[in-house]
Amino acid sequence: MSIEDVQNHPDSRNIAINKVGIKDIRHPFKFIDKEGQQQATVGTFNMAVNLAHHQKGTHMSRFVALLNEDCQQFSIKGFPTLLEKMTHKLEADTGYITMEFLYFVNKSAPISGVKSLLDYQIKLEGQWSKSEAKVNITVVIPVTSLCPCSKKISEYGAHNQRSHITVNAAIKNDICAEDIIRLVEKQASSELYSLLKRPDEKYVTELAYDNPKFVEDVVRDVANSLNNDSRILAYTLEAENFESIHNHSAYAVIENNKLT
Repeated sequence: MSIEDVQNHPDSRNIAINKVGIKDIRHPFKFIDKEGQQQATVGTFNMAVNLAHHQKGTHMSRFVALLNEDCQQFSIKGFPTLLEKMTHKLEADTGYITMEFLYFVNKSAPISGVKSLLDYQIKLEGQWSKSEAKVNITVVIPVTSLCPCSKKISEYGAHNQRSHITVNAAIKNDICAEDIIRLVEKQASSELYSLLKRPDEKYVTELAYDNPKFVEDVVRDVANSLNNDSRILAYTLEAENFESIHNHSAYAVIENNKLT
């Protein structure tokens, strides 16, 4: 028995659609890190293509089929290839994929060396057409910041807080998430760890005290490192300090398109 393919009928309204696809589908995969190791995680995907004016509908089931067939393993370097394959599979000219997931780094405490996993939020956004492939990565890196003013005026200690540094960057595909994470953590008052022994806690507390930074200092120091990395083509950089002595955050943003 023949089953009619309604979505494959022609459309007479003569209106093209910029993006059509599926949104917020969760799917497990193995992310390949800088050292080639695989890490099992779950991603939330948005997948879309353009639709020509004469086509009634796209092939929605092919997006899910692609996830099941080609997203068992995944790396930043392979992202453009996945975008190209999806676009061809959907018989389109332009394809778009956004994926968000948690990525864990096994970090060694600074003195004891005890290892623990720290999580980072990652979002990858890609666009592919015959003329070009674009890849953007967003990484949220938690760090410690210590207030220089508080240190200067206080007789005892200084207030410090956890901060989030968010880097949204257009990249070449030879950069890894770990590269951006390390670049940012080096510019904080101190980086974070999930597990610290007492000697480690003493070390990171004193390290932050010896390395005080305003939110303005952090965002400028990170921007300087991003500017010096040729693999980063453009970026929006945000720093947010969740203030420990105020009921509001301190916030700063720097944007730079190195291609203009």
